[in-house]
Amino acid sequence: MGHTILLSVTILGSIGLASSVILYYISQKFKVYEDPRIDIIQHILPGANCGGCGFTGCRNFAEALIKAESLEGYNCPVGGENVMAEVAKILGKETFTTESRVAVVRCQGSYENCLRTSEYDGVKECIIVHKLYGGETDCQYGCLKYGDCVKSCLFDAMYMDEKTGLPVILDDKCTGCGACVKACPRNIIELRKKAKKDRKIFVSCVNTDKGALALKICKVACTGCNKCYKICEYDAITINNFLAYIDSFKCTLCRKCVTECPTGAIVEMNFPPRKTKSEAIQVPVKEE
Repeated sequence: MGHTILLSVTILGSIGLASSVILYYISQKFKVYEDPRIDIIQHILPGANCGGCGFTGCRNFAEALIKAESLEGYNCPVGGENVMAEVAKILGKETFTTESRVAVVRCQGSYENCLRTSEYDGVKECIIVHKLYGGETDCQYGCLKYGDCVKSCLFDAMYMDEKTGLPVILDDKCTGCGACVKACPRNIIELRKKAKKDRKIFVSCVNTDKGALALKICKVACTGCNKCYKICEYDAITINNFLAYIDSFKCTLCRKCVTECPTGAIVEMNFPPRKTKSEAIQVPVKEE
């Protein structure tokens, strides 16, 4: 009996030893080397895992940075230039300046401008409503007002305005990560060049219907009338499918197109109040 137990233990021990040797050999044979700089760079990155860099998480971005021959085209929108400069220093690569961007909502379809024509009683998510239902207004292009974009924001840079029903972006908190852009099924949120003092001018409409129909649906729709296009001296405005678009990299923020727009579809933000005509022509009187 004792001999049988000893033999069993010996056999099991031999099998265990042989398995250990085989497993060790396999682990060494197929061992994947991981660059220790990945952990260092991942630690430098913000850790938001927002996907704004174009990669799934900060670690994947760190791996891509190490493998890249050049850092041109790579950017961490949350960390900005300071983070990318630190990464470049560690990797011994040249830094590249990337324009900061900020999100804008290209829709003015508030409850006042775009009236409700139906009532939806279902799951309050934009992506579902967009696929199964046209929305509570006749506009098939504008904001659905259920806040998928706000829910996607990791930086508390957005909120839903109860009065208008539209999302509002807080420029000082927006990192330009693009999460809200991806979350919007109507493609009304866009990342645009961030100018000084957060000033911006853009066409706040994505309706491509013909002018009369667009205005029937929304009071401030773009009709593609070409007036803004004709007055722009910098080729910053294009018209396609009855819809104007302003290139934020070409726009000089002169504001001429804003006053030229007959429907108010072009929005200016964070500018000082315009002077009235009487203020503009007022001539100072010299004291004697």
